[in-house]
Amino acid sequence: MALTPHDVRRIANLARLELSDSEQASLLGDLNGFFDIVEQMRAVDTTGVAPLYTPLSAVQDVALRLREDAVTESDNRTANQQSAPAVEGGLFLVPRVIE
Repeated sequence: MALTPHDVRRIANLARLELSDSEQASLLGDLNGFFDIVEQMRAVDTTGVAPLYTPLSAVQDVALRLREDAVTESDNRTANQQSAPAVEGGLFLVPRVIE
């Protein structure tokens, strides 16, 4: 997927960037280089390769330090909403700012 100078101008416009012609040409080369790397990575056959959860797991056994998924805090919704000017059904009510 190669970008064109028109694509770079459009991206710069969307990002609200003002680029000179030389900056656009440089950026075009950089972006196309990035997409070339992505295409090379896509071309690699990864069938049967398990995803790594950390780069270290490729070279050594790494034990995951995961905790149990358990509730550790009590429900403090009522106490947290006591200082709110308006609450309804457990939700904060705010003034309408967009008509």
